[in-house]
Amino acid sequence: MRRSALLLFFLTISHLLLAQQGTLTGKVTDKKTGEGAIGATVLVTGTTQAAPVELDGSYSLRLAPGTYGITIQSIGYKTLTFNAIAIQADQSTTLNGVLEDNAQALKEVVVTGQKQTGTEVALIQDLKRAEVVVSGMSNDQIVKSLDRDAAEVVKRIPGVTIQSNNFIVIRGLAERYNTVLLNDALTPSAEVDTRSFSFDILPSSVIDRVLIFKSGAPELPGEFGGGVVKVYTKNSVLDNSTSLSVSGWVRGGTTFRNDYMTSQRSGTDWLGFDDGKREKSALLPDEPVKRGTTPSDQLTAISRSFRSTTWLPQVGRALPDLRASLGLNRRFDIGSATLSNVTSLSYSSTHEQYNIERNRYLVERDEQTNLPRAQYEYNDERALTSLRIGLIHNWQVRLNSQHRLEFRNFLNQYATDEVVHRTGQNVDGFERDDYALHYQSRTIYSGQLQGTHEVGSQGNTTLSWAGGYNYVFRDEPDYSRYTNFRNTEFNQPFSVNIPTEGNITETSRFFSTLKENTYMGSGQWERRFTGRDTTRANQFKLRAGFYTEYKERDLRNRYFSFIRGLRFNRQDLLTLPIDQIFGPQSLDAITGFTVDEGTRPEDRYQANNVLVAGYVGAVAPISDKFNLSGGVRVEYNRRRLQGAADYEEVRTIPMPSLNAAYNFTERSLLRLAGSVSVNRPEFREIAPYQYYDFTTNSIILGDSSLKTATIYNADLRYEFYPSRSELISIGVFYKSFRDAIEQVTYNQTSSQLWRTYQNADKAYDVGAELEVRKGLLDVSENKYLQRFSFILNASLIYSRVTLANTAQNNGFALSGRPLQGQSPYVVNAGVFYQDDEAKWQISAQYNVIGQRFTFIGDQTQNYSVIEMPRHVIDLAITKGIGRHLQLKAGVQDLLNQPVRQFYDFNRNSKIGKDERGSFGSYRRGNYSMLGLVYNF
Repeated sequence: MRRSALLLFFLTISHLLLAQQGTLTGKVTDKKTGEGAIGATVLVTGTTQAAPVELDGSYSLRLAPGTYGITIQSIGYKTLTFNAIAIQADQSTTLNGVLEDNAQALKEVVVTGQKQTGTEVALIQDLKRAEVVVSGMSNDQIVKSLDRDAAEVVKRIPGVTIQSNNFIVIRGLAERYNTVLLNDALTPSAEVDTRSFSFDILPSSVIDRVLIFKSGAPELPGEFGGGVVKVYTKNSVLDNSTSLSVSGWVRGGTTFRNDYMTSQRSGTDWLGFDDGKREKSALLPDEPVKRGTTPSDQLTAISRSFRSTTWLPQVGRALPDLRASLGLNRRFDIGSATLSNVTSLSYSSTHEQYNIERNRYLVERDEQTNLPRAQYEYNDERALTSLRIGLIHNWQVRLNSQHRLEFRNFLNQYATDEVVHRTGQNVDGFERDDYALHYQSRTIYSGQLQGTHEVGSQGNTTLSWAGGYNYVFRDEPDYSRYTNFRNTEFNQPFSVNIPTEGNITETSRFFSTLKENTYMGSGQWERRFTGRDTTRANQFKLRAGFYTEYKERDLRNRYFSFIRGLRFNRQDLLTLPIDQIFGPQSLDAITGFTVDEGTRPEDRYQANNVLVAGYVGAVAPISDKFNLSGGVRVEYNRRRLQGAADYEEVRTIPMPSLNAAYNFTERSLLRLAGSVSVNRPEFREIAPYQYYDFTTNSIILGDSSLKTATIYNADLRYEFYPSRSELISIGVFYKSFRDAIEQVTYNQTSSQLWRTYQNADKAYDVGAELEVRKGLLDVSENKYLQRFSFILNASLIYSRVTLANTAQNNGFALSGRPLQGQSPYVVNAGVFYQDDEAKWQISAQYNVIGQRFTFIGDQTQNYSVIEMPRHVIDLAITKGIGRHLQLKAGVQDLLNQPVRQFYDFNRNSKIGKDERGSFGSYRRGNYSMLGLVYNF
């Protein structure tokens, strides 16, 4: 009781003393620019009582009643001192200050500390000081939305869209034309059918900032068309901190439904990999399994070793999605050195199930409607379960202000479990009832060790180096698919389609593994020379560096089909359901069913790539207004593929670049840039093996005749910075391609759509971009309106491709068409409200893209397919509760408009309002969340 009374007494006294305090407020601005003097400090003279100056120049300092001396100071400015400033209880006293540059501070001041790169102010300043045309997104902007991964983050950057929910498209150029770096190291790709980094594997919670370089420079990779994307994970630490975030998500049309489909799960599916339950049988020999060559008794044993329960899914209840992340930041001071660690562990389990309208149309037309005839009209029920575990573990050692070492690690385990149930009719009157079960897991590791050293007696030379390693393992165990059909005219029962020999599409089991190792090394030397003064911004710079990379890949595919035995005589088996037809009693290599391998020599390959690049560049600040930079990069590349069809390409390509910036004022400048870059074929694109994608009912085939594309780039952009955290820019760009690589359809008449790759003779891409980031702080005196900020970015793009005048390209060769994946317009907009005092953060964001080619038709058997515009609105609300807790809520894709893809029947590269002929149409469902974030 006594302790309680004492505690109550002290609490009361503390409350009374706090209530008697007054407040010193005001603004501190830069005399030259009129902007807030960020980094300045307001303190009571001779004490440690102080307050920092905020982004807008404001500050607030609580003091007991009395008279004080006040000092305002900041590095590079003259110190301001005020005497006899009176503070009265429960009242606010205003004191403003204007700081002048210190004329004697001619030398650059080096401050040892951690640069905070994830703030909006830091990003805007980096964009302003950049030597090239660049756009970006900061962590400050990311946390205002509900973006779950890097794919959703980057689509809000000017000129950027996302295809297939995970691949980045920049300035209308498909994912293959963009190079992605994670912490300045080239990223691995776990996709065998595309060269792009899959952005959906990187959680947004670990991203510090994203930069997209749209013009070339000697130190940037030479392989890009749309841009070079640099994703930086969090690495700097000011204080020890721990945060835990847990959220539940509900998807409309999926969550809580009782008919949710998954494959037969293994015990480790929740960890993102299969425990061996789905793997192919140990009885399978290394040599091909063929009827007629493999002994009958062995063939029967192999047939019975396949699990008969994997043809149909298991059905259950779809629970809400779960997303969780744990962040640990630690800092250690060891003498004069600083050691810091950033660790982030994330976990997500998500579900979605929806109907897809899936149709294919023939070139021949119906006599009555004069419209192309439907080859089939299907309805697919698609379920997709995704599991992801991500680990970021970064270390930084700052030995002193001259030497820094960084060790970064990224590990991602990602698995998807896809089930497709297909129903519908073919043009020949047969009704379908098919299933495909497709599980795949990916293990991706990326690690880099990097060092930065300031050397020389005057500290005017910087040496940086890096070594890196990437590992990829992709496993597709037992991808099963079958067709079940009946003749509706004669009201026959359904029967499983049993092929006559092993193939990749009918009643097949597909197994695939991909392993890839990449080793990287780089180094750069930069020497700075005194310019107009000794500050680094005005120094001339000379750079030289190198980059080396060796990549090796091993891909192995095998597939098998169930066929009839040599003397099949069990007609009673043909109408059994799929989960019984291949039971042990039916599997006999002579009189029943057996397996036959369809694997071809082309279905496996080993490949390697050697890249050696060297460059020299210079930065010349000619005057206060004009800055020039550029140089040349030379890349030697040798690409080899060994398999049934060997491939080798060896090229050495010089790639010059030039960037110029003219500063009209401290806040506005004009940029002009030109460069040469390349786009090389990926291993998958030159490997002539077939891959059957049941979801789109298409077969993908490589082309070993592909050539490296050469791209000529030009940019012009005007930038205006109203304040340190605001930006308005408008620019135009032009790109010319030689041997541009695209995905097109292959001239085949089968029921499956065949897709392959080809070089276009010529192509060009021209466009304009607008970006606005603006707040109302300096527009209105109303404190509520001052809390609003807006973003708007829009792109208009026009492209044309010229192909050789061949039968396959007939029609497009003369008139031209847009590039595959290119949207004629992209619009992103957002409004944000932030009240730091009440701890409210509210945002609404909007996105739309114009019509774009999903893939290109061959003009004889297959029409092109065009994806239609889709309006997307996301809402998010965050409320801080106390010092540690945040409550988050929101909804993504509020409108839930359908994804629509149409055939280009008129061959005019666009779809009109009354166009018919749907290739695919579906709604994924809006996505709502409620979550908690606790900062320890």
